[in-house]
Amino acid sequence: MSKQAEIIIEGKSYQFPVIEGTENEKAIDISKLRDLTGHITYDIGYKNTGVTKSAITYLDGEEGILKYRGYPIEQLAEKSSFLEVAYLLIYGKLPTAEQFKNFDTSIDRHSMIHEDVKKILDGFPSYAHPMGVLSSLVCSLTAFYPESLDPNQTEEQVDNSIIRLIAKMPTMVAWAYKKSKGRPVNYPINDLDYCSNFLHMMFANPTEKYIVDPVVSAALNTLLILHADHEQNCSTSTVRIVGSSQASLFGSVSAGINALWGPLHGGANQEVIEMLDAIKADGGDVQKWVAKAKDKNDPFRLMGFGHRVYKNFDPRARIIKKACDDILGKLGVSDPVLDIAKELEHAALTDQYFVERKLYPNVDFYSGIIYRALGIPVNMFTVMFALGRLPGWIAQWKELRENKEPIGRPRQIYTGETDRDYVEMNKR
Repeated sequence: MSKQAEIIIEGKSYQFPVIEGTENEKAIDISKLRDLTGHITYDIGYKNTGVTKSAITYLDGEEGILKYRGYPIEQLAEKSSFLEVAYLLIYGKLPTAEQFKNFDTSIDRHSMIHEDVKKILDGFPSYAHPMGVLSSLVCSLTAFYPESLDPNQTEEQVDNSIIRLIAKMPTMVAWAYKKSKGRPVNYPINDLDYCSNFLHMMFANPTEKYIVDPVVSAALNTLLILHADHEQNCSTSTVRIVGSSQASLFGSVSAGINALWGPLHGGANQEVIEMLDAIKADGGDVQKWVAKAKDKNDPFRLMGFGHRVYKNFDPRARIIKKACDDILGKLGVSDPVLDIAKELEHAALTDQYFVERKLYPNVDFYSGIIYRALGIPVNMFTVMFALGRLPGWIAQWKELRENKEPIGRPRQIYTGETDRDYVEMNKR
Protein backbone atom coordinates (compact mmCIF):
# COMPACT_ATOMS: atom_id res chain seq x y z
CA MET A 1 0.00 0.00 0.00
CA SER A 2 1.36 3.43 -0.93
CA LYS A 3 2.18 5.87 1.84
CA GLN A 4 -0.35 8.58 2.61
CA ALA A 5 -0.25 11.90 4.43
CA GLU A 6 -3.30 13.14 6.32
CA ILE A 7 -4.30 16.80 6.39
CA ILE A 8 -7.16 17.79 8.70
CA ILE A 9 -9.00 21.00 7.86
CA GLU A 10 -11.89 22.16 10.02
CA GLY A 11 -12.31 18.66 11.41
CA LYS A 12 -12.40 16.94 8.04
CA SER A 13 -9.62 14.56 7.04
CA TYR A 14 -8.03 14.44 3.59
CA GLN A 15 -5.51 11.89 2.31
CA PHE A 16 -2.66 12.79 -0.03
CA PRO A 17 -0.04 10.46 -1.53
CA VAL A 18 3.58 10.56 -0.38
CA ILE A 19 6.03 10.22 -3.26
CA GLU A 20 9.69 9.28 -3.03
CA GLY A 21 12.62 10.04 -5.32
CA THR A 22 15.42 7.66 -6.25
CA GLU A 23 17.67 9.18 -3.57
CA ASN A 24 14.92 8.75 -0.92
CA GLU A 25 13.74 12.35 -1.02
CA LYS A 26 10.12 12.46 0.13
CA ALA A 27 7.27 14.81 -0.79
CA ILE A 28 3.55 15.11 -0.12
CA ASP A 29 1.71 15.34 -3.42
CA ILE A 30 -0.78 18.19 -2.87
CA SER A 31 -1.56 18.76 -6.56
CA LYS A 32 -5.28 18.12 -5.83
CA LEU A 33 -5.36 20.09 -2.56
CA ARG A 34 -7.28 23.08 -3.91
CA ASP A 35 -9.80 20.95 -5.79
CA LEU A 36 -10.53 18.79 -2.75
CA THR A 37 -10.39 21.36 0.06
CA GLY A 38 -10.63 24.84 -1.44
CA HIS A 39 -7.30 25.65 0.27
CA ILE A 40 -3.81 26.33 -1.08
CA THR A 41 -0.48 26.12 0.71
CA TYR A 42 1.42 29.24 1.75
CA ASP A 43 5.14 28.78 1.17
CA ILE A 44 6.85 32.11 0.67
CA GLY A 45 9.87 31.77 -1.61
CA TYR A 46 8.84 28.16 -2.48
CA LYS A 47 11.35 26.93 0.13
CA ASN A 48 9.36 23.74 0.80
CA THR A 49 7.67 23.34 -2.58
CA GLY A 50 8.71 20.81 -5.18
CA VAL A 51 7.56 22.06 -8.58
CA THR A 52 8.77 19.17 -10.70
CA LYS A 53 10.22 15.69 -10.81
CA SER A 54 13.66 15.96 -12.36
CA ALA A 55 16.28 13.38 -13.34
CA ILE A 56 19.08 15.91 -13.90
CA THR A 57 20.80 16.92 -10.66
CA TYR A 58 20.80 15.54 -7.12
CA LEU A 59 21.90 17.79 -4.28
CA ASP A 60 22.12 16.88 -0.58
CA GLY A 61 23.08 19.97 1.35
CA GLU A 62 23.31 18.17 4.69
CA GLU A 63 25.87 15.67 3.44
CA GLY A 64 27.62 17.92 0.92
CA ILE A 65 26.72 15.79 -2.10
CA LEU A 66 26.27 16.98 -5.70
CA LYS A 67 25.66 14.62 -8.63
CA TYR A 68 24.88 15.21 -12.29
CA ARG A 69 22.74 12.38 -13.70
CA GLY A 70 24.08 10.13 -10.91
CA TYR A 71 27.77 10.94 -11.45
CA PRO A 72 29.55 12.52 -8.45
CA ILE A 73 30.76 16.04 -9.19
CA GLU A 74 34.23 15.04 -7.96
CA GLN A 75 34.62 12.43 -10.72
CA LEU A 76 33.32 14.70 -13.46
CA ALA A 77 35.53 17.62 -12.44
CA GLU A 78 38.61 15.38 -12.38
CA LYS A 79 38.05 13.32 -15.51
CA SER A 80 35.64 15.12 -17.81
CA SER A 81 35.47 18.16 -20.08
CA PHE A 82 32.84 20.88 -19.89
CA LEU A 83 31.36 19.90 -23.25
CA GLU A 84 31.14 16.24 -22.21
CA VAL A 85 29.32 17.30 -19.02
CA ALA A 86 27.04 19.51 -21.10
CA TYR A 87 26.14 16.50 -23.25
CA LEU A 88 25.51 14.43 -20.11
CA LEU A 89 23.20 17.00 -18.57
CA ILE A 90 21.24 17.67 -21.76
CA TYR A 91 20.93 14.15 -23.16
CA GLY A 92 21.01 12.09 -19.97
CA LYS A 93 24.09 9.97 -20.57
CA LEU A 94 27.80 10.31 -21.23
CA PRO A 95 28.54 10.39 -24.96
CA THR A 96 30.41 7.71 -26.85
CA ALA A 97 33.56 8.84 -28.65
CA GLU A 98 31.61 9.15 -31.91
CA GLN A 99 28.71 11.04 -30.31
CA PHE A 100 31.10 13.47 -28.66
CA LYS A 101 33.02 14.04 -31.89
CA ASN A 102 29.77 14.89 -33.70
CA PHE A 103 28.64 17.13 -30.83
CA ASP A 104 31.98 18.96 -30.71
CA THR A 105 32.10 19.36 -34.49
CA SER A 106 28.57 20.76 -34.57
CA ILE A 107 29.46 23.31 -31.91
CA ASP A 108 32.55 24.38 -33.84
CA ARG A 109 30.42 24.80 -36.94
CA HIS A 110 27.96 27.12 -35.18
CA SER A 111 30.31 29.23 -33.06
CA MET A 112 30.24 32.17 -35.48
CA ILE A 113 27.55 34.81 -34.99
CA HIS A 114 25.58 36.60 -37.69
CA GLU A 115 27.29 39.92 -38.45
CA ASP A 116 24.02 41.77 -37.82
CA VAL A 117 24.35 40.81 -34.14
CA LYS A 118 27.33 43.14 -34.06
CA LYS A 119 24.97 45.98 -34.96
CA ILE A 120 22.96 45.17 -31.84
CA LEU A 121 26.19 45.06 -29.84
CA ASP A 122 27.29 48.40 -31.29
CA GLY A 123 24.04 49.95 -30.06
CA PHE A 124 25.06 49.52 -26.42
CA PRO A 125 27.21 52.14 -24.68
CA SER A 126 30.55 50.85 -23.46
CA TYR A 127 29.42 51.31 -19.85
CA ALA A 128 26.42 48.96 -20.28
CA HIS A 129 26.57 46.06 -17.82
CA PRO A 130 27.75 42.90 -19.64
CA MET A 131 24.85 40.87 -18.18
CA GLY A 132 22.34 43.20 -19.82
CA VAL A 133 24.26 42.94 -23.09
CA LEU A 134 24.42 39.14 -22.87
CA SER A 135 20.73 38.64 -22.08
CA SER A 136 19.82 40.89 -25.02
CA LEU A 137 22.12 39.09 -27.46
CA VAL A 138 20.81 35.68 -26.39
CA CYS A 139 17.19 36.80 -26.80
CA SER A 140 18.02 38.32 -30.21
CA LEU A 141 18.74 34.82 -31.53
CA THR A 142 14.96 34.33 -31.76
CA ALA A 143 15.02 36.92 -34.58
CA PHE A 144 17.81 35.16 -36.45
CA TYR A 145 16.28 31.69 -35.95
CA PRO A 146 12.50 32.31 -35.98
CA GLU A 147 11.79 28.57 -36.25
CA SER A 148 12.85 28.36 -32.58
CA LEU A 149 9.58 30.10 -31.66
CA ASP A 150 7.47 27.17 -32.87
CA PRO A 151 6.25 25.21 -29.82
CA ASN A 152 5.81 22.14 -32.05
CA GLN A 153 9.43 21.91 -33.18
CA THR A 154 10.82 18.53 -34.15
CA GLU A 155 13.52 16.95 -32.01
CA GLU A 156 16.05 17.87 -34.70
CA GLN A 157 15.00 21.54 -34.60
CA VAL A 158 15.31 21.59 -30.80
CA ASP A 159 18.78 20.06 -31.07
CA ASN A 160 19.74 22.75 -33.57
CA SER A 161 18.75 25.47 -31.09
CA ILE A 162 20.69 23.72 -28.32
CA ILE A 163 23.84 23.43 -30.44
CA ARG A 164 23.59 27.03 -31.60
CA LEU A 165 23.24 28.37 -28.08
CA ILE A 166 26.11 26.34 -26.61
CA ALA A 167 28.29 27.29 -29.60
CA LYS A 168 27.50 31.01 -29.64
CA MET A 169 27.40 31.68 -25.88
CA PRO A 170 31.22 31.97 -25.46
CA THR A 171 31.35 34.31 -28.43
CA MET A 172 28.60 36.51 -27.00
CA VAL A 173 30.20 36.52 -23.54
CA ALA A 174 33.58 37.51 -25.00
CA TRP A 175 31.98 40.19 -27.17
CA ALA A 176 30.14 41.63 -24.15
CA TYR A 177 33.52 41.85 -22.40
CA LYS A 178 35.22 43.47 -25.40
CA LYS A 179 32.37 45.97 -25.65
CA SER A 180 32.85 46.97 -22.01
CA LYS A 181 36.52 47.61 -22.78
CA GLY A 182 35.88 49.48 -26.03
CA ARG A 183 38.02 46.98 -27.92
CA PRO A 184 37.49 45.18 -31.24
CA VAL A 185 36.00 41.71 -30.96
CA ASN A 186 37.79 38.48 -31.72
CA TYR A 187 36.23 35.70 -33.77
CA PRO A 188 36.26 32.03 -32.75
CA ILE A 189 39.02 29.66 -33.86
CA ASN A 190 37.64 26.18 -34.46
CA ASP A 191 40.85 24.23 -33.93
CA LEU A 192 40.91 25.28 -30.26
CA ASP A 193 38.93 23.44 -27.59
CA TYR A 194 35.89 25.14 -26.03
CA CYS A 195 37.69 26.76 -23.07
CA SER A 196 40.81 27.71 -25.03
CA ASN A 197 38.71 29.25 -27.78
CA PHE A 198 36.84 31.30 -25.20
CA LEU A 199 40.10 32.54 -23.64
CA HIS A 200 41.33 33.50 -27.12
CA MET A 201 38.19 35.55 -27.80
CA MET A 202 38.45 37.22 -24.39
CA PHE A 203 42.11 38.12 -24.25
CA ALA A 204 43.78 37.88 -27.66
CA ASN A 205 45.19 40.95 -29.32
CA PRO A 206 43.75 40.84 -32.86
CA THR A 207 47.19 41.47 -34.33
CA GLU A 208 48.94 38.66 -32.43
CA LYS A 209 48.49 34.91 -31.97
CA TYR A 210 47.20 34.18 -28.48
CA ILE A 211 48.99 31.40 -26.61
CA VAL A 212 46.58 29.62 -24.26
CA ASP A 213 48.08 28.58 -20.92
CA PRO A 214 46.94 24.95 -20.33
CA VAL A 215 46.76 25.52 -16.56
CA VAL A 216 44.39 28.43 -17.08
CA SER A 217 42.30 26.50 -19.61
CA ALA A 218 42.08 23.49 -17.28
CA ALA A 219 41.03 25.67 -14.33
CA LEU A 220 38.33 27.33 -16.44
CA ASN A 221 37.11 23.90 -17.60
CA THR A 222 36.78 22.81 -13.96
CA LEU A 223 35.03 26.00 -12.91
CA LEU A 224 32.46 25.72 -15.72
CA ILE A 225 31.73 22.09 -14.80
CA LEU A 226 31.15 23.03 -11.16
CA HIS A 227 28.65 25.71 -12.19
CA ALA A 228 26.88 23.64 -14.87
CA ASP A 229 23.75 22.88 -12.83
CA HIS A 230 22.56 23.17 -9.25
CA GLU A 231 19.01 21.85 -9.13
CA GLN A 232 16.01 24.20 -8.73
CA ASN A 233 17.65 27.53 -7.88
CA CYS A 234 16.23 30.95 -8.78
CA SER A 235 17.55 31.22 -12.35
CA THR A 236 16.88 27.57 -13.19
CA SER A 237 13.32 27.81 -11.90
CA THR A 238 12.96 31.00 -13.96
CA VAL A 239 14.05 29.15 -17.12
CA ARG A 240 11.54 26.39 -16.37
CA ILE A 241 8.60 28.66 -15.60
CA VAL A 242 9.23 30.82 -18.68
CA GLY A 243 9.67 27.66 -20.75
CA SER A 244 6.39 26.30 -19.36
CA SER A 245 4.58 28.95 -21.44
CA GLN A 246 6.19 27.26 -24.50
CA ALA A 247 8.58 30.18 -24.88
CA SER A 248 11.65 29.47 -27.02
CA LEU A 249 14.92 28.16 -25.62
CA PHE A 250 16.60 31.50 -26.38
CA GLY A 251 13.89 33.54 -24.64
CA SER A 252 13.82 31.21 -21.62
CA VAL A 253 17.61 31.28 -21.15
CA SER A 254 17.63 35.06 -21.57
CA ALA A 255 15.16 35.22 -18.66
CA GLY A 256 17.44 32.94 -16.65
CA ILE A 257 20.39 35.26 -17.28
CA ASN A 258 18.38 38.17 -15.89
CA ALA A 259 17.42 36.14 -12.80
CA LEU A 260 21.08 35.22 -12.26
CA TRP A 261 21.99 38.91 -12.54
CA GLY A 262 20.30 39.68 -9.22
CA PRO A 263 22.83 40.22 -6.41
CA LEU A 264 21.12 37.64 -4.16
CA HIS A 265 21.79 34.93 -6.75
CA GLY A 266 24.76 35.26 -9.08
CA GLY A 267 26.58 38.12 -7.43
CA ALA A 268 28.18 36.23 -4.54
CA ASN A 269 31.65 35.94 -6.09
CA GLN A 270 31.55 39.66 -6.89
CA GLU A 271 30.76 40.36 -3.22
CA VAL A 272 33.83 38.33 -2.24
CA ILE A 273 36.17 40.59 -4.22
CA GLU A 274 34.41 43.73 -2.98
CA MET A 275 34.89 42.49 0.60
CA LEU A 276 38.58 41.78 -0.03
CA ASP A 277 39.03 45.24 -1.58
CA ALA A 278 37.39 46.78 1.50
CA ILE A 279 39.78 44.89 3.80
CA LYS A 280 42.73 46.07 1.70
CA ALA A 281 41.48 49.68 1.77
CA ASP A 282 41.23 49.43 5.56
CA GLY A 283 44.88 48.47 5.84
CA GLY A 284 44.76 44.73 5.20
CA ASP A 285 44.50 43.56 8.82
CA VAL A 286 42.73 40.22 8.29
CA GLN A 287 42.51 39.38 12.00
CA LYS A 288 40.61 42.61 12.65
CA TRP A 289 37.97 41.57 10.11
CA VAL A 290 37.86 38.00 11.40
CA ALA A 291 37.09 39.44 14.84
CA LYS A 292 34.36 41.60 13.31
CA ALA A 293 32.82 38.51 11.69
CA LYS A 294 32.73 36.79 15.09
CA ASP A 295 31.09 39.75 16.82
CA LYS A 296 27.33 39.14 16.74
CA ASN A 297 26.74 42.85 17.29
CA ASP A 298 28.79 43.81 14.24
CA PRO A 299 26.82 43.90 10.94
CA PHE A 300 29.86 42.69 8.95
CA ARG A 301 29.51 39.24 7.41
CA LEU A 302 32.15 37.24 5.56
CA MET A 303 31.24 36.85 1.89
CA GLY A 304 32.02 33.49 0.26
CA PHE A 305 31.83 31.44 3.45
CA GLY A 306 29.08 28.96 4.24
CA HIS A 307 26.22 28.27 1.84
CA ARG A 308 22.44 28.64 1.84
CA VAL A 309 22.02 25.00 0.71
CA TYR A 310 25.13 23.19 1.92
CA LYS A 311 25.22 22.67 5.68
CA ASN A 312 28.51 20.87 5.28
CA PHE A 313 31.54 21.70 3.12
CA ASP A 314 30.47 22.77 -0.38
CA PRO A 315 31.74 19.80 -2.47
CA ARG A 316 32.54 22.16 -5.33
CA ALA A 317 34.80 24.22 -3.07
CA ARG A 318 37.10 21.26 -2.36
CA ILE A 319 37.62 20.85 -6.09
CA ILE A 320 38.01 24.48 -7.08
CA LYS A 321 40.45 25.17 -4.24
CA LYS A 322 43.05 23.05 -6.06
CA ALA A 323 42.40 24.85 -9.34
CA CYS A 324 42.73 28.15 -7.49
CA ASP A 325 46.07 27.11 -5.99
CA ASP A 326 47.27 25.94 -9.44
CA ILE A 327 46.32 29.25 -11.04
CA LEU A 328 47.97 31.41 -8.40
CA GLY A 329 51.06 29.22 -8.44
CA LYS A 330 51.41 29.17 -12.22
CA LEU A 331 50.66 32.82 -12.89
CA GLY A 332 52.65 34.12 -9.94
CA VAL A 333 50.24 37.03 -9.67
CA SER A 334 51.38 39.75 -7.28
CA ASP A 335 48.16 41.13 -5.84
CA PRO A 336 47.66 42.16 -2.20
CA VAL A 337 43.95 41.40 -2.49
CA LEU A 338 44.73 37.77 -3.33
CA ASP A 339 47.17 37.63 -0.42
CA ILE A 340 44.35 38.79 1.86
CA ALA A 341 42.12 36.07 0.41
CA LYS A 342 44.62 33.35 1.27
CA GLU A 343 44.96 34.70 4.82
CA LEU A 344 41.20 34.75 5.21
CA GLU A 345 40.92 31.21 3.86
CA HIS A 346 43.50 29.97 6.37
CA ALA A 347 41.67 31.67 9.24
CA ALA A 348 38.32 30.17 8.25
CA LEU A 349 39.75 26.65 7.90
CA THR A 350 41.62 26.67 11.23
CA ASP A 351 39.66 28.96 13.57
CA GLN A 352 37.27 26.93 15.77
CA TYR A 353 34.59 29.61 15.51
CA PHE A 354 34.23 29.04 11.76
CA VAL A 355 34.87 25.28 11.88
CA GLU A 356 32.15 24.69 14.49
CA ARG A 357 29.65 26.73 12.46
CA LYS A 358 30.74 25.07 9.19
CA LEU A 359 31.49 28.46 7.65
CA TYR A 360 33.88 26.98 5.13
CA PRO A 361 35.02 28.82 1.98
CA ASN A 362 32.53 28.04 -0.78
CA VAL A 363 32.76 27.91 -4.57
CA ASP A 364 32.01 31.64 -4.85
CA PHE A 365 35.03 32.47 -2.70
CA TYR A 366 37.44 30.56 -4.93
CA SER A 367 35.84 31.47 -8.25
CA GLY A 368 36.12 35.16 -7.40
CA ILE A 369 39.82 34.71 -6.64
CA ILE A 370 40.40 32.83 -9.92
CA TYR A 371 38.61 35.45 -12.02
CA ARG A 372 40.59 38.19 -10.28
CA ALA A 373 43.87 36.36 -10.99
CA LEU A 374 42.93 35.97 -14.66
CA GLY A 375 42.30 39.68 -15.01
CA ILE A 376 38.54 39.30 -15.49
CA PRO A 377 36.81 42.44 -14.14
CA VAL A 378 34.20 42.21 -11.39
CA ASN A 379 31.30 43.15 -13.67
CA MET A 380 32.05 40.01 -15.74
CA PHE A 381 31.90 37.56 -12.83
CA THR A 382 28.17 36.86 -13.16
CA VAL A 383 28.55 36.58 -16.93
CA MET A 384 31.11 33.81 -16.38
CA PHE A 385 28.62 32.13 -14.04
CA ALA A 386 26.01 32.26 -16.83
CA LEU A 387 28.44 30.63 -19.28
CA GLY A 388 28.92 27.73 -16.88
CA ARG A 389 25.25 27.38 -15.96
CA LEU A 390 24.08 27.25 -19.60
CA PRO A 391 24.01 23.42 -19.97
CA GLY A 392 21.88 23.10 -16.83
CA TRP A 393 19.41 25.70 -18.05
CA ILE A 394 19.16 23.93 -21.40
CA ALA A 395 18.72 20.51 -19.76
CA GLN A 396 15.98 21.82 -17.46
CA TRP A 397 14.13 23.53 -20.34
CA LYS A 398 14.40 20.37 -22.45
CA GLU A 399 13.21 18.11 -19.62
CA LEU A 400 10.18 20.31 -18.93
CA ARG A 401 9.29 20.25 -22.63
CA GLU A 402 9.68 16.48 -22.95
CA ASN A 403 7.60 15.87 -19.81
CA LYS A 404 4.85 18.09 -21.25
CA GLU A 405 4.60 19.92 -17.95
CA PRO A 406 1.79 22.49 -17.67
CA ILE A 407 2.29 26.22 -17.58
CA GLY A 408 3.49 27.47 -14.19
CA ARG A 409 0.80 29.33 -12.30
CA PRO A 410 1.55 30.02 -8.61
CA ARG A 411 -1.29 31.06 -6.30
CA GLN A 412 -1.44 33.82 -3.68
CA ILE A 413 -3.19 34.89 -0.50
CA TYR A 414 -4.85 38.23 -1.25
CA THR A 415 -4.33 40.87 1.49
CA GLY A 416 -5.60 44.02 -0.28
CA GLU A 417 -8.74 46.09 0.09
CA THR A 418 -12.16 44.43 -0.14
CA ASP A 419 -15.15 45.96 -1.96
CA ARG A 420 -14.90 49.68 -2.66
CA ASP A 421 -17.12 51.95 -4.76
CA TYR A 422 -15.58 54.10 -7.47
CA VAL A 423 -15.67 57.85 -6.83
CA GLU A 424 -15.16 60.30 -9.69
CA MET A 425 -11.97 62.40 -9.52
CA ASN A 426 -13.65 65.79 -9.02
CA LYS A 427 -15.58 64.39 -6.04
CA ARG A 428 -12.63 62.88 -4.19
